[in-house]
Amino acid sequence: MGPVDVAVIRFKGSRFNGDVAPSLLDLQDAGTIRILDLAFVSRDSDGSVVATEVVDTEFASTFLGLTSRQLDLLSEEDLDKVGDGLDPGDSALVLVWEHAWARRFGDAVRGSHGEVRSWERIPRDVVATAMAALS
Repeated sequence: MGPVDVAVIRFKGSRFNGDVAPSLLDLQDAGTIRILDLAFVSRDSDGSVVATEVVDTEFASTFLGLTSRQLDLLSEEDLDKVGDGLDPGDSALVLVWEHAWARRFGDAVRGSHGEVRSWERIPRDVVATAMAALS
C-alpha cells in the first residue's frame, strides 16, 4: 500500500460541476493514484449537513470508473465534521486516494534492501515562493 491522502475540496455556493472527475480518472488510469473513497457534503442554508455517496448524486455518471473500488473509509462522523466546517450554501468533495506510484517505488526500494525512513510534504506555498525566487 502506498501513502494515502484525504482532501476536502470546497465549492463556494455549491457550484460543483463534476469537471474534476476526468482528471482524477486520468490519474487513476495511469496508475498514479487509486481512488479509495469519494463523498459529497453540503451545508444547507438552514445549517443542516447532508452527506451523499457519489453514486447517489446527479454527477454519478461523471465519476464512473472511480467509484467501483470504494472502501468506505469515510465515516458519517468524518463527513459531519467536514460539513460543520462549511459555510451555509457551500459543498465539498471529500476524496481519499492512495499514491499508487509510491507503492511501486516502495516495492523497488524494499527489493533493493532499503527502507523509507522519512516522508514529508513541502507546502505548496513554500515551493511556489522558491520557484518564484529562481525567476
